[in-house]
Amino acid sequence: MAQISFRNVTHRYPGSDRPAVDSLDLEIADGEFLVLVGPSGCGKSTSLRMLAGLEAVDSGRVEIGGRDVTGLPPKARDVAMVFQNYALYPNMTVAENMAFALQNAGMKKPERTKRVLEAATMLELEQLLDRKPGKLSGGQRQRVAMGRAIVRHPAVFCMDEPLSNLDAKLRVSTRAQIAELQRRLETTTVYVTHDQVEAMTMGDRVAVLDGGRLQQVAAPRKLYDDPVNTFVAGFVGSPGMNLIDVPVEDGSATLGALQVPVPRSVDSGRVVLGVRPESWTPVGAWRKGSWTLRTVLVEELGAESFVHAVAQAPTDGMGKVVVRWDRRTPITHGEEIHLIPKSGEVFFFSAETGLRIRS
Repeated sequence: MAQISFRNVTHRYPGSDRPAVDSLDLEIADGEFLVLVGPSGCGKSTSLRMLAGLEAVDSGRVEIGGRDVTGLPPKARDVAMVFQNYALYPNMTVAENMAFALQNAGMKKPERTKRVLEAATMLELEQLLDRKPGKLSGGQRQRVAMGRAIVRHPAVFCMDEPLSNLDAKLRVSTRAQIAELQRRLETTTVYVTHDQVEAMTMGDRVAVLDGGRLQQVAAPRKLYDDPVNTFVAGFVGSPGMNLIDVPVEDGSATLGALQVPVPRSVDSGRVVLGVRPESWTPVGAWRKGSWTLRTVLVEELGAESFVHAVAQAPTDGMGKVVVRWDRRTPITHGEEIHLIPKSGEVFFFSAETGLRIRS
């Protein structure tokens, strides 16, 4: 069993005025693929490195398979790391790179060869075993780094942004390979990325961090449909949720001529409305009670389009609004549009705390 537990784990780098990871409590099931995601500096890589034993735990404890590993060195944790920069030995062949850790552990050559061939078959590297890293593409090098981890048969895989050096097309195909491989091996995996699309397409669950603190952990669909605060709402989704700070009066939030009923617990002051790009309905100028905006950018993405627009009046919400647009309906820069939100698809958040307000 290789379930993982972070129990109130904190790490502070010397000279820092705040913890890099602050009181992290997180349970990861045996065989689960969990993704840690968040912006740069949120603590995701530090959390992974504490799990692997590469960073010290200042307080709290880390458990693997029910065993407290907080004070153990990396080699005693049965964890295999896959790094962003591949870390392959340039003077060794693919086969030698994959077998190196096994050789250092004293494994006999027949067993080493067997494991390398098994991993090479999984990763479609059989024809490359005699090549050196300098003769491989970026995607092939990343698969070799994966193979080097796989041959160890570890209890846990730790992957620290392994796809960030690949081009966009190769990232898409390689992340699918990694997700499929993990499901075949059923090895508990903790995967770090700053790319929320990568996180949502790969993980069984996704843990969102910000400022060293865990914001929410849930299945990808749950994160999208039920964010707990404005950070998760704005971070998850591509583009993210529109978050509009608006005044409340007589039980409604006001966006120009548009009145949006708010939960009963919000009777005055301000509230943050959250509306996904696909949750806006464009209407004609004749429609009373719509929100009027001006288009400032049209993104044509082939299968779909996104319109970026700003409110006509400075008091009608802050910042830009992004709308998923029917690409069959022409629209140009500077054009006036009129929107209403789809029924039941508006989220409400506290303007003071950012926390979700339930209806």
